[in-house]
Amino acid sequence: MIDYDESGVLVVQVAEGFLLSEPIRPYEGDSSLYFLVQARGRWGSVGTSVETWNGDGLDTFLASLAGDFRGWRGARTWHSLCDDLTLSAEHHSGGHVRLTWVISDGAPTEEWRFETSTWHEAGEDMRTLAADIRAFITSVAD
Repeated sequence: MIDYDESGVLVVQVAEGFLLSEPIRPYEGDSSLYFLVQARGRWGSVGTSVETWNGDGLDTFLASLAGDFRGWRGARTWHSLCDDLTLSAEHHSGGHVRLTWVISDGAPTEEWRFETSTWHEAGEDMRTLAADIRAFITSVAD
């Protein structure tokens, strides 16, 4: 769900306690797009800044999953420019998609890593998530 937090920052809440926020383009006229990814729970919180080129097609990746709502074999994977965010998708019987989100300090060292999974209905839920991510990515002008 895309929304604004209490301080007016644009946020996409992927699941309870897992969100993307604060999209910025630090260099005018450049394709660089940064955003924060955070996971929060009773155990604490972890987060990192993710670097992409115009979102690196994250919205397109999610839209392709929604388009294949009848299913696929194996896992499909997307990763950000510096591998600080990786997303793996598996289709399961019953019309659900398991998305495994991995945030880390990036390749090649990967000194720390956090992984969580979210479950989404294969059709409309995935289309909504793809649309929210697209709105999030395009919210900051080039």
